[in-house]
Parts: sequence; C-alpha cells; structure tokens
Amino acid sequence: MVIKIENSKPKDIDVIFERYRVAADFQRSKFLKHIWPEFDRKMVETEIRELRQFKIVVGETIACVWAVTFNDPEIWGAHDRDPSVYIHRIAVHPDFRGHNFVRVIVRWAKNYAVSKNRKFIRLDTCGNNKRLIKHYTTNGFKFLGIEKLPYSEALPAHYHDADVCRFEIAL
Repeated sequence: MVIKIENSKPKDIDVIFERYRVAADFQRSKFLKHIWPEFDRKMVETEIRELRQFKIVVGETIACVWAVTFNDPEIWGAHDRDPSVYIHRIAVHPDFRGHNFVRVIVRWAKNYAVSKNRKFIRLDTCGNNKRLIKHYTTNGFKFLGIEKLPYSEALPAHYHDADVCRFEIAL
C-alpha cells in the first residue's frame, strides 16, 4: 500500500468533515458519552490555512485526517509550557481501519516535531478506553494517566465531565 502524507487543502474540507462524522458514529456505537461533537468549520479552515491539518492519501482516497497545534493549555495545564506538537482528531476512513495509521503518524510526527524545534509529541483521548490506551502505547506513546479536567468553555463538549487520558513521546 503506497501512502502519502500531505497538508489538507481547502477542497478537502467536506471529506474531513465526513471522516469526523463517521468517527463520531463509530464512537457512538461503542461508548455512551464523550462523542465528538460537530466541529467548527472555521476552526478547520484555519488549520488548513495555517498548514496544521494533515491527511494520509492512499491511491485517490483520503484514508485518514488529523490536526496539530503547538499549544493545548486547557488539557495540558502547566505542561503546556513544554515545546510540543499536539495531535488532535485522528479520523480514519472505515475501509482503512486496522492499517495502524497511528504508527505512520508517529513516524511523521517525530520528523515534524524536530523540524519545529519541539521536544514532545502529545495527544489525548476521553474515557478509560483500554484498547485505545494499548494501541497508543504500542505505537510509542507513554501513557501519563487519566485525569478529570476542570470545566472550560474553551474545550469542545466531549471534554466536559470527561476522564482524559494523556500520552506523550519525548524526543
């Protein structure tokens, strides 16, 4: 399977939102709460414009999307001072589940983080999903534990009253 990692383009936005919708539907089938909400289109447009929205392309299909940011104080608190790349909203096309795109993203993120003078790659997920925790740790992330975040209107709704698992890779 030949894959390409590219920045998402404005023309990809409908596909990105379709990946988010399918991911939320999958979450809904497995969990009772902390389902991805409808994300703000302007936020994703900004990520695309700022070259922080990425895609894995297999053939002609956008198989996976994700976004990055360089600050995440609502989730990481004082640790946000560490120079980090934060990975958000990994969403995989259903036909490509099981292809371990997290491993591909980790390889890419190591190079990307170094090029941006960052010392950590970080991500988080809601809920005590043991299978997902194992998946992330198998792919090189250190599991930092589960914490209930204080309420913040700056966080999307699926973080409200959520137990959040945090992960990092030190570079």
